[in-house]
Amino acid sequence: MGTLYIVGTPIGNLKDITFRALEVLKDADLVLAEDTRVTKKLFSHFNIHKLVKRYDENIGQAIYSEVKERLQKGQNIALVTDAGTPSISDPGSRLVAFIRQELPDVKIMPIPGPSALTAALSVAGVNADQFTFLGYPPHKKGRQKFFKELKDTEIRPIVLYESPHRIVKTLDNLAEVFGRNYKIVVCRELTKVYEEIFTGTVENVLEHFKGERQKGEFVLIIL
Repeated sequence: MGTLYIVGTPIGNLKDITFRALEVLKDADLVLAEDTRVTKKLFSHFNIHKLVKRYDENIGQAIYSEVKERLQKGQNIALVTDAGTPSISDPGSRLVAFIRQELPDVKIMPIPGPSALTAALSVAGVNADQFTFLGYPPHKKGRQKFFKELKDTEIRPIVLYESPHRIVKTLDNLAEVFGRNYKIVVCRELTKVYEEIFTGTVENVLEHFKGERQKGEFVLIIL
């Protein structure tokens, strides 16, 4: 039997990749990637030449059969996401669950690496002994209920991810639920050139993240 490796990759700065991750990726028989274009850029930077196939939330059933067959033949497979650690707000969890059910004897090994979640909490200046992580808010269905229930969440801080396309909409939703004077922390483009960690009221944040500052990936920490 082969091994399925769950490999953490940089969330921005390519220097954050680990020696172990590079070793696993270079030795893998197949690499599954959320976006092959992103992964091929990473591979080009580190001179890695491996077969890369797409694995995202819209992937068909065929890839599961292929992965199962390859592992049964003794091949090693590495799973990566666009950035950070697979299976965290990421469809990689489905593949792991499938292999655990279909091939319970196969080793599934985590190769720890960067995570926007822990990176944001580490610089937020908040007590993170306990926290609630809810990933990305629903795009449409269930969105209103999602934000209403945030206020009743007892374990704080609450951490959310958000894309540049919906950051303003999400901040507006938070203003409706918590009020425009509620304090939050927003991290943008962590480890990248335009990294920002901004603390202020929801209204301050809405004012700050305008125009060019709406670009990039966001982590929101609700206190």
